Amino acid sequence: MRVAILGTRGIPNYHGGFEQFAEFFGKYLVENNHETYVYCSSLHPYQKSIWNDINLIHQTDPENRIGTSGQFIYDLNCILDSRSRNFDVIFQLGYTSSSIWSKLLPKGAKIITNMDGLEWKRSKYNKMVQKFLMYAEKLAVDNSDILIADSIGIQEYLKEKYNVNSKYIAYGVNPKNTFNDSVLADYQLQKDNYDLLIARMEPENNIEVILDGFVRSKMKTKFVVVGKTDNGFGKYLVNKFKEYSNILFLGGVYDMGKLNSLRKNSNLYFHGHSVGGTNPSLLEAMVSDTLICAHDNVFNRSILEENGFYFSNETDVSNLIKERNKVDYTDMVKRAHLIVLKKFSWQKINKEYLSLLDE
Repeated sequence: MRVAILGTRGIPNYHGGFEQFAEFFGKYLVENNHETYVYCSSLHPYQKSIWNDINLIHQTDPENRIGTSGQFIYDLNCILDSRSRNFDVIFQLGYTSSSIWSKLLPKGAKIITNMDGLEWKRSKYNKMVQKFLMYAEKLAVDNSDILIADSIGIQEYLKEKYNVNSKYIAYGVNPKNTFNDSVLADYQLQKDNYDLLIARMEPENNIEVILDGFVRSKMKTKFVVVGKTDNGFGKYLVNKFKEYSNILFLGGVYDMGKLNSLRKNSNLYFHGHSVGGTNPSLLEAMVSDTLICAHDNVFNRSILEENGFYFSNETDVSNLIKERNKVDYTDMVKRAHLIVLKKFSWQKINKEYLSLLDE
C-alpha cells in the first residue's frame, strides 16, 4: 500500500508531536512492507530524500519569509503534489492550515485525519482567527473519510458537535527512556528539590497560573521552566517573574535524555495544557517517574486518571507545592508509569493504526 503523511514540518523530528508520530509510525509502516512517504518542509534541516527507508518529499515552505501564512502555502504545495502520486491512503495530521485545500486532495485516496486538539479555543488567537479555525475544523470533518480522535474528550466533542463517529487512537510514547543526569549539575539542581514544567509559552498552558501559585506558596526551593521564551508571552513571563531568583527559565531543551532526567529528578511536575488531546509531554512525564500535578480538564483526566493531582487556579497550585512531596506518593508514580506501558506505548498505538489501514 502507498501511504503518505501530511501535516508535519518533516522528519527526523525537530519540532513536535506530529513529527514524532510521523517518525515512529512511518518506520512501523516500512517494517510492515508499506511504501511510505512523509511530506517535509523545504526549511527542514534534513534535506535527503530517504530517512530510515521512509521516502521524504520536500515542498516549498515560505514561512521564514512571510510568517504564519506560509504554512497555508506549504500545505497547499504538499496537497497539490499528492495528486499525482497515486497514494492509497493519506494521513492528514491536523487541519488548521490544510483543510481549506481539502477539496484538492486526490479523490482516489482514503483521507484519514487526526483532529488534534480544540485549536479554536487557544487564547493566543483573536476572535477572527478562532472563527476561522472553527470553519477549518468543520471542513476537515466534512472532507475526511475517517476521523481520528487522540483523546476520549475529542471523540465526545466531535460526536456532540458534528454528530460524527471517530476512531479513538491515543498518542504514543517510547517507554524505554534514556537519562542524562549531568543536567542537574549544569543548572545547579538537587534531586527531588525542585518543581518543574515543560511547555510552549502559550497562555492556554496555564504557565502564569502555575508560577503565580509558586510565588504565593512562598517556597524557597527552585521552580524550573523549560520552553523557548522568544515569543511575546514568553518574554512577558520572564519579565514578570524576573525578581524571583528561584524561578529558572532554561529556554528550550531538546536533548531527550536531559528532559527525561529533569522530569525524573523533580519533586512535582506541573502539566498545564488545557485544550489539546493526548498531549505527548504528559505521557513523557508519566513514563519518567515524576509526581504529576495536571490542569483539571477532561483531556488530562482521561490519561492520568487518579494517578496524579489536579489544579484549577493558583490557590490549588500553591497548596500542592506546600503539601505534596514525591517521596510520599511512590505508588501513585508507579501506577502512572504502568498506565503508559499498558495503554500508550508506540508498539500498541502503531498496531492500532495499522489495523485501521487493514480495515
